[in-house]
Amino acid sequence: MGSTLLMIFALQIIYVTTLTLRQIFTLKGYRYLAALLSSIDIFIYVVGFKIVLDNLRDPLALIVYCASYGLGILLGIRIEEKLALGYVNMQIVTKRSDLAERLRENGYGVTTWKALGIGGENAMLSIIIHRKNQDRLYQTVTGIDPEAFVVAMDAKHFRGGFLMRPLFPVMPERKADNPPPASGRN
Repeated sequence: MGSTLLMIFALQIIYVTTLTLRQIFTLKGYRYLAALLSSIDIFIYVVGFKIVLDNLRDPLALIVYCASYGLGILLGIRIEEKLALGYVNMQIVTKRSDLAERLRENGYGVTTWKALGIGGENAMLSIIIHRKNQDRLYQTVTGIDPEAFVVAMDAKHFRGGFLMRPLFPVMPERKADNPPPASGRN
């Protein structure tokens, strides 16, 4: 019975992890990857559920099935966090007039405008970046202005503009007499 419980556990973890990733990929617009994962997760679901139904006399099989469902969701979410797919729009409200320029010096494309809040006039900054760079930008902002208000939202559809230049370029540094190409867009 131990090997059956282990099989139920493993199949359910794999099933729910792929199910969770499929749902996230669907929301992020990765439709073909989501379709592929749905074919995999439904196969695993049918096999695992059959094993549980064949062992209904043992309540431990159902308990393992249910417990591994929750663990599969947590694992799927953790994998997606590591993949960090897509882009975010980080909006920053600050009283620091130098924050935008300091972020630009770090390679971020920053759009600014004046905003009026309850505490008076502020600068509003908007930056679209890869999700993989979100934590780094947050640390940079709070390192410069610990009082800044920062909010991040998914940026699904956008066109044009400036995306962050790589902070660690693959190419060797250029000499002053050999400037980089004029285009700064990615």
